[in-house]
Amino acid sequence: MNSSMIAGSRPDRTLSLNMTLLSHHELDGFGGVGEGVAMQIAPDGRRIMWLAHESAPKNFSAVDVSDPRKPRMIVQTDLPHAQMRSNSLEVVGNILAVAYQTTKVGLKPAGFELFDISIPEQPRSIVHFDASGPYSRGAHCLWFVDGETIHMACGAADFQPRNPKDDQIYRIVDVRNLSRPREIGRWWYPGTREGDEVEPPKRMPQFDSGYRMHNANVYPERPDRAYIGYIDGGAIILDISDKSQPKLVSNWRYAPPFTGFTHTVMPLFGPELLIVSDECTKDDGADWPKLTWVVDNRDETNPVPISTLPLPPVEVFGKRGGRYGSHNLHENPPVEAAQRSDHIVLATFFNGGVRAYDVSNPYQPSEVAYFVPGAPRMSPKGSIQINDVYWDDRGIVYCVDRFSGGLYTLEMNL
Repeated sequence: MNSSMIAGSRPDRTLSLNMTLLSHHELDGFGGVGEGVAMQIAPDGRRIMWLAHESAPKNFSAVDVSDPRKPRMIVQTDLPHAQMRSNSLEVVGNILAVAYQTTKVGLKPAGFELFDISIPEQPRSIVHFDASGPYSRGAHCLWFVDGETIHMACGAADFQPRNPKDDQIYRIVDVRNLSRPREIGRWWYPGTREGDEVEPPKRMPQFDSGYRMHNANVYPERPDRAYIGYIDGGAIILDISDKSQPKLVSNWRYAPPFTGFTHTVMPLFGPELLIVSDECTKDDGADWPKLTWVVDNRDETNPVPISTLPLPPVEVFGKRGGRYGSHNLHENPPVEAAQRSDHIVLATFFNGGVRAYDVSNPYQPSEVAYFVPGAPRMSPKGSIQINDVYWDDRGIVYCVDRFSGGLYTLEMNL
């Protein structure tokens, strides 16, 4: 092993290429940021970064990042109890949507809550959408970008899965009347519900993570399509031109032989590609390789993988501590504060940090920047675990740690 790889294997060392740290905020000692990172441009012009915590005791935090070199906490809220988390959130204008998932079925609150954040320091609850029930843990992840519709991975009181790992399905909720959200459509993987006429899908032989939905993305370029990561069910494209009756367009499954957990399916409309990320869920590379795929989507009924984003080298990161492998993407949200790109993809890799890739040549994507912070203080894994990333319209990159690291603000030099 050469000297640079030996240095890189030190989890206390910060590694970087074409990314410069502007600031680091520890979120007043409460890290644990999940997959909810969204920016509001407040009525007074300030830029507020909203962050969902994926573990108790905190619900969400808001940080003023108007000056990215001097972030300032302005509010931090508590969860109703410790047996739940707010893993995901989205912001549209002055409305904040927060997903609530409980640790086991039957608990409340489970579903999502809408907040008025027109005064960011004083989030005001508007309504709670109740998705609790005897088979439901509530909502894991939601997508809310148009101010009208929430697309979410969520259980339901009347959905009984054949296997408890398959409890979260695709649910579409109309929130045009903010005080009275109502479900208008749903879809689940065939064979996963009690009473389905088709046979249940075959379980993964070693890493059975479940046939449940993780992520849904819907964009104004194709409002009739939902792009869905369905964990062991793979990458799914649904026709939602009639939201009351979503229909399957295609299902790309690659596990087995790979180890499952399709996380995010993000379309790049110009080059007609899909960027599909897995999620690493095991420490020390036990479920390696967890990849981020580049998929040819010119024929959406037959998506074809053509390459993967280069992984951080396993020799350096596989045993660096904690999880190693693919996870989240900057999902090109169609909102005013977000950067959108058809050729630069930002992705997170837990102990491999945040990384940027040029996919102009989709057959040979190249890594153009990365930032891997040193191990945060009191990290239970002994290394950084970068969980999510957001790229704003000013070109500033924000990434968050799964445990104690908090929020890192970066300038990308491309």
